[in-house]
Amino acid sequence: MKKIEGGVTAAKGFQATGVAAGIKKSKKDMAMIYSEAACRVAGTFTTNLVKAAPVKWDQEIVKSCNDAENAARFAGVHAVVVNSGVANACTGAEGYGYCRDTASKTAELFGIQENQVLVASTGVIGKQIPIDKICTGIEMMKPQLSDTKKGGTLAAEAIMTTDTVVKEVAVEVELGGKTVTIGGMCKGSGMIHPNMCTMLSFITTDANISQELLQKALSTSVPDTYNMVSIDGDTSTNDTCLVLANGLAGNPEITEENEDYQAFYEALNEINTVLAKKMAADGEGATAMFEVKVVGAASREQAVTISKSVVSSSLVKAMIYGHDANCGRILCAMGYSGASFDPDQVDVYFESAAGKIKIIENGVPTGYSEEEATRILSESAVTAIADIKMGEETATAWGCDLTHDYIKINADYRS
Repeated sequence: MKKIEGGVTAAKGFQATGVAAGIKKSKKDMAMIYSEAACRVAGTFTTNLVKAAPVKWDQEIVKSCNDAENAARFAGVHAVVVNSGVANACTGAEGYGYCRDTASKTAELFGIQENQVLVASTGVIGKQIPIDKICTGIEMMKPQLSDTKKGGTLAAEAIMTTDTVVKEVAVEVELGGKTVTIGGMCKGSGMIHPNMCTMLSFITTDANISQELLQKALSTSVPDTYNMVSIDGDTSTNDTCLVLANGLAGNPEITEENEDYQAFYEALNEINTVLAKKMAADGEGATAMFEVKVVGAASREQAVTISKSVVSSSLVKAMIYGHDANCGRILCAMGYSGASFDPDQVDVYFESAAGKIKIIENGVPTGYSEEEATRILSESAVTAIADIKMGEETATAWGCDLTHDYIKINADYRS
């Protein structure tokens, strides 16, 4: 596997672009991904009971693809249309109708079917999307579609809301003697909490892989990547992750869990891991990415539960912002996680580019140097490592510090 430059246009046959359609003031606010060749599609979606209209639209299409009987009659997905600025959530039948209108307009322009168009939205909840601007934006994007890196970056820029950096990545891997490419982009900065995807993520690949295994690869990867991120404890109404595979790499179709499937999965998981960490580092108002590793666990589930609890703790996140090694907060968050362990056996370390320091040994502070701990916690990426000495399992969760700016951003988000 080799990391390469690019995003959603890195794989063969994919084009993309982003434009300013007037949904937001003077900013790009619509993106499109298009493949002339029909794509198999996998998806995972928010577990929030309140689901945005685009989530419902995409869920129906993905469900149809994953149903063997329906999939045999389904020609495949060609396009994804995304808008930022308005979430199209809590909008009832009218909002769902606008999803159909979006797909219908795209289908008309490209000569495809409505059910070959996926849609996604992000932004303010409770407002109807301006469908006239959406349709105009689709018309604007068609002639601007490009298979260049710039085309992919324009799309990645257009899906941003409070994000401060573009989030895209691409890798190459050899499957069946052919070079296969996987590229992705995502947006996510606030309203991020592990419970499915926690953001919008779009991944493209020219791999030839069965529908069943494409969905299995994504569903297997999500719990260890996007589900291990927490910015603020809020699970969005719009969380969507889609993977489109058009098969143009020409590798023999992956129909069983062999070496090629494992190599594809590892590449896809790398894409998801990188995007998840980019999200964590760009949390609203964040000054540092915060990583929590639990080692020495008796089970994977135990390690996941504890690491998520620590990375989600508001007190721990505020501690990271203040560069204050208030070690009791780590143990406290571990203790209320719901996982069972012996507090008197726990060791905790802080680590960053500035060094590593043990702050707790067998459940008791070590008498560490506060000055050294502060220096380590003052870096832009900080890791807390908790060894619970019960086994060999591990888990890693990602988040960020909690700052004054998070409050400022979300106190007047609609303006």
